[in-house]
Amino acid sequence: MYLEAPTYQPLPTTSPSVFLAGGITNCPDWQLNAANALGDFTVFNPRRRHFPIDDPGQTPVQIAWEYHHMGIADLTLFWFPACDPSLTTQPITMYELGAAAANPARRIVVGADPGYPRAADVHTQLHHARPDLTVHTTLHDTLTAAHHTLARL
Repeated sequence: MYLEAPTYQPLPTTSPSVFLAGGITNCPDWQLNAANALGDFTVFNPRRRHFPIDDPGQTPVQIAWEYHHMGIADLTLFWFPACDPSLTTQPITMYELGAAAANPARRIVVGADPGYPRAADVHTQLHHARPDLTVHTTLHDTLTAAHHTLARL
């Protein structure tokens, strides 16, 4: 099952679910590859095909959708893609990662492209918050780890 923001649907009870947390604005559409690679599972994708950027009322709708689906997902996959630091350093994703990492019961898989301007911060913070967690350096390895985690659920 594939669910893209801002759609809500009843969840299947048999398929483990994954939330795709990571850069959206001024970042490549890595979520499309991730959704395809994890198609055996329920995928919650916060990236909308057409976000109405000129409608300020959509920001709280988007945040509510993300908060809800991240909370019900069996796994949150974090991917920090390479990006231009003059355009973004993906602060919302970093915030979400901090909240998830602080909860030891939360299942997370994390990857940071070496071209992500704050990759060292991701590695260092998780070394302290989740020392047993591997921070992957490619999207492929991050997706493989997520697939393995979901298959065991």
